[in-house]
Amino acid sequence: MNTEGEKLIPINIVDEMKSSYIDYSMSVIVSRALPDVRDGLKPVHRRVLYGMYGLNVFSNRKHLKSARIVGDVLGKYHPHGDSSVYDAMVRMAQPWSLRYPQVDGQGNFGSMDGDPPAAMRYTEARLKKISDEILADLDKETVDFQNNFDDSLTEPSILPTKIPNLLVNGASGIAVGMATNMAPHNLSEAVDGICAYIDNREITVDELMKHIIAPDFPTGGIIYGYEGVRDAFHTGRGRIILRAKVNFEEIGNRNAIIVTEVPYQVNKAEMIARTAELVKEEKLTGIHEIRDESDRRGMRIVYELKNDAIPNVVLNLLYKYTSLQTSFSVNNIALVHGRPEQLNLKDIIVHFVDHRHEVVVRRTEFELKKAKERAHILEGFMKVIGSQESLDKAIAIIRHSATPQEAKEGLMSEFELSDIQAQAILDLRLARLTGMELDKIRAEYEEIMALIKDLEDILANEGRRFEIIKNEMLEIKEKYGDERRTEIDYAGGDMSIEDFIPNESVVVTISHAGYIKRTSLSEYRIQSRGGVGNKAATTRDEDFLEYIVNATNHQYMLFFTEKGKCYWLRVFEIPEGSRTAKGRAIQNLINIEADDKVKAYIRTNDLKDSDYINQMNVVMITKNGTVKKTSLEAYSRPRTNGINAIEIRDNDQLLGARLTDGNSEIMIATKNGKCIRFPEEKARAVGRGSIGVRGITLEDNDEVIGMIVVNDVANESVLVVSEKGYGKRSAVEDYRVTNRGGKGVITLNVTEKTGNLIAIQNVVDGDGLMIINKSGVAIRMSVDELRVMGRNTQGVKVINLKNNDEIAAIAKVEMDSDVEDDADEVSTEALPGAVNSDNIEFSEAPQTGDNAISNMGDESYLKKIEKEEEKENRKIEKEKNQSDEDQDDHDS
Repeated sequence: MNTEGEKLIPINIVDEMKSSYIDYSMSVIVSRALPDVRDGLKPVHRRVLYGMYGLNVFSNRKHLKSARIVGDVLGKYHPHGDSSVYDAMVRMAQPWSLRYPQVDGQGNFGSMDGDPPAAMRYTEARLKKISDEILADLDKETVDFQNNFDDSLTEPSILPTKIPNLLVNGASGIAVGMATNMAPHNLSEAVDGICAYIDNREITVDELMKHIIAPDFPTGGIIYGYEGVRDAFHTGRGRIILRAKVNFEEIGNRNAIIVTEVPYQVNKAEMIARTAELVKEEKLTGIHEIRDESDRRGMRIVYELKNDAIPNVVLNLLYKYTSLQTSFSVNNIALVHGRPEQLNLKDIIVHFVDHRHEVVVRRTEFELKKAKERAHILEGFMKVIGSQESLDKAIAIIRHSATPQEAKEGLMSEFELSDIQAQAILDLRLARLTGMELDKIRAEYEEIMALIKDLEDILANEGRRFEIIKNEMLEIKEKYGDERRTEIDYAGGDMSIEDFIPNESVVVTISHAGYIKRTSLSEYRIQSRGGVGNKAATTRDEDFLEYIVNATNHQYMLFFTEKGKCYWLRVFEIPEGSRTAKGRAIQNLINIEADDKVKAYIRTNDLKDSDYINQMNVVMITKNGTVKKTSLEAYSRPRTNGINAIEIRDNDQLLGARLTDGNSEIMIATKNGKCIRFPEEKARAVGRGSIGVRGITLEDNDEVIGMIVVNDVANESVLVVSEKGYGKRSAVEDYRVTNRGGKGVITLNVTEKTGNLIAIQNVVDGDGLMIINKSGVAIRMSVDELRVMGRNTQGVKVINLKNNDEIAAIAKVEMDSDVEDDADEVSTEALPGAVNSDNIEFSEAPQTGDNAISNMGDESYLKKIEKEEEKENRKIEKEKNQSDEDQDDHDS
């Protein structure tokens, strides 16, 4: 029943709920959950910063109680719960939450373990120095102000930030019907991207990605795969896989996985507790103990493994079942002119630059207005006190005036002054009437007029405005820019990454104990034959390098183990290390079995090129002389756990593998100095599961030491090296072509003086030779220094050895035309640019231990050695000539 004067209006409940809910949802979207694209802040964060600005708690002032700050923000600008303000302020102070924290907290502000911060009455805070840049020029009418919740005060609707906050700190929030989750980025990269856009407004997202490579999370970690990053940059949506940063250590007699960085937003304590549960439930096997050894120096989580556990396998299980691998779903939604929009990388930069442009224009207009006001006053000063006569007249007017108003009117009338000018004259101190002060006024006026001219030019010239923006951004980079924390593992995705990884030439070395690294080839200095060499690497006790291969970052490495399995790595996936670095255990990079060992490698080009993989073959050789040829296509589909490459019989093992093009010749050498040569076609192609065929027939106590593939018989020569430092080049034609399976002919006259044959390689004039011995000494020399000689001689000394040292391996490299002769100098300094590593084929070679020193004799000493060796070689060659012919007849 209606009371008098009231009227009931029937309303459809569906329409009312629609209207009310839309109003509510828009309030949440605009005033709570989503950041503004210009300053990257939500209202609560903007109000916290402005409240601290009003309280003058800048980075150079003392800290203020958090409760005082929260109360001020609540009472003036943010009419919500105190916890909403305090929680926001706490997050702004956490270095693991924001890439570039904006608040400097003092006290307990929580931890990565999920510990809550202390109550606001216990903690203190002030602005970070970087926040001064967010609030810079706020007092110069650069942004619009709006009324606060009760219209008693005003607050900025946006902040005139110089920091691209949305890009460098990201944002997350859940609104009604939408959510945002924006990743943080590196400030230096962001500035570079912004400057690139200013230089070229038509720049594409792909071009921007050369500057802003990927998100950069405050907790570091590794971005696994690049496809999600690319999607996020192009569309504003993408799924980025994050992995913890780990390394492997030996603790006592156990292997251990050490975690030093976890993915963004992972609660460390919860992750460890969950891992312990999985170990207890036996879903995670191989873990003996978990310890959190983190302290103020950094994070360190130790997963100590059982004795029979394979570190790489356990790590993959941790990635699969725990938060050591998480995903970050990018959804770039922000407010653009008050409306939510999905933004790609370029959109974010465009809106930020537009905002900075508006701020620069408004700041310039403000400064121009202030400059003109000051110039106006200075003009009045010069009218009145510019001469003694006018000054005396002005003083007389003031002295004879009954009131200040009468004096002002008298001055305005006499000197044609404005009200502002006349008032400024009346406010002038008597000290300013001296001649010296008058000169200062004139100088100030000239400066002001020059400033006015400059400011007017800025307003008239858009190019200058953008140059100012660019210079200010570069200053920000200089002040606050830092190195990227989050690494990128491009191999985790399917995207081609050639544009992101420089295709540099590197040397990949593998030691006897299975340590692998890649090093720039230019780190090895060139020396002449007979030199002592450089220290090549640091290895563990009794370890030495077994393989050295030259490659480029974009190529593939196929690893073959002595058990006959094949594994894959892109060259850039191999950890980089200096020439003296030990490297990483290869078991930590590929899922090799604990009792297996890499015995051969192949460096290939793109395995996705069907023409290439069908044209090329893999030829393998075992220690007992078995040869197997298989199409490269059979090895073109990488698997994490490897594949079977060859069946290995008892008491045999895989020794080497080479790529062939179907028209090559194969030469196999043994430790007793025998070598056989036969066409590749004599070994028919078989499947991966086959054993292979007989390549060479071995005598008692003999075994294969290596195999080469010859493609140019006329120009290539055969280089062999013995373990005691003797080497020799022989013409390929000296080795008669036979059927596979023969006993071969003499390739080097093995004596007690030379030691057994340890390496064979095919070389041409102009090649370089790298030799590394078991004590760790490396030497590079030109193959030209070794003349071609008969195949049954003992060769010449190629490296001086001391203290019963032995050569471990050799490698072939191409030399630049400008080769430096360092025969008289021992140095660990690299010779940059000394080697061109394109199209380089490698043989077995070593890693290093202690630096061995031997005499390096001068030129006459080397000639004397060579003369004596040639004399002995002629004698041996004469004596062996007849017996060699008899052996050839027997083999045929």
